[in-house]
Amino acid sequence: MEHRPFYAVRPLLPVYPEPEEPAPARKRWVLVQGSSVLFQSDPAPGTVLMPDPLPAGLACGAPAYLGTRDDLVYYAAEVPDGAAPPGGWQPSPVRELSGKVPDGDMAVASYAVRILDFDRSTAFCGRCGARTRPLTTERARICTACSRITYPRISPAIIVLIKSGEEVLLARSPASPPGAFSVIAGFNEPGENLEQTVHREVGEEVGVAVQNLRYFGSEPWPFPDSLMIGFVADYAGGEIRVDGREIEDARWFTRDTLPPVPRRASITRALIEAWIRREV
Repeated sequence: MEHRPFYAVRPLLPVYPEPEEPAPARKRWVLVQGSSVLFQSDPAPGTVLMPDPLPAGLACGAPAYLGTRDDLVYYAAEVPDGAAPPGGWQPSPVRELSGKVPDGDMAVASYAVRILDFDRSTAFCGRCGARTRPLTTERARICTACSRITYPRISPAIIVLIKSGEEVLLARSPASPPGAFSVIAGFNEPGENLEQTVHREVGEEVGVAVQNLRYFGSEPWPFPDSLMIGFVADYAGGEIRVDGREIEDARWFTRDTLPPVPRRASITRALIEAWIRREV
């Protein structure tokens, strides 16, 4: 069964070369302030897409071309910290926009935050230190001195739901909201395939063994650059033994005893809900 986790909507089609100065009626902007985006909540549903032209003096720095969708062309721009947004607009972390804006808006907002972070962090070449500039043929930056090309980094991470009969193993980290539990997750290490990452992370964090890994789905998580690859696994043995650092508590739960779990707009929630519905 195919699942549709958060950010399953493709944000935009990055058509190259970038369209030449489209008419204002075709342009839409996402404005990023720090790690938040500006959004307008009224009328509902809200939006993060601001029409062109932008209010004078609101954006700073070079705009970033994001891509196209339908007949519209999308750009992202920075808003200085402390700058007052236009009337009716306010900053919000992207993850808190779930349910406040359409899924397509949320996907574009997360993409805008990711691309501006990429542009900031690769403004200078990692090899020779010279300035870089955007390529006009693909999503990348090229060094103006040594011609080294840098692409947006993607950091793969696994996330796995562990089943045993009618129970599921959930854990909480010290940073979790009070009383909340989630599934096990961790980053892929160099030299590992994803299955090896699942076995290692589960063993390190909760001390048990798993078997019968099945792919569930994936979720881009641009905070700043992760790709979450979801699995379902069966418990294969061992006693729960938390590492005390990344995980402070882990337990087996039935469908009737589930604790608070993460928000609906995440692959974590999609995994747990699929288990509740007995689809995995």
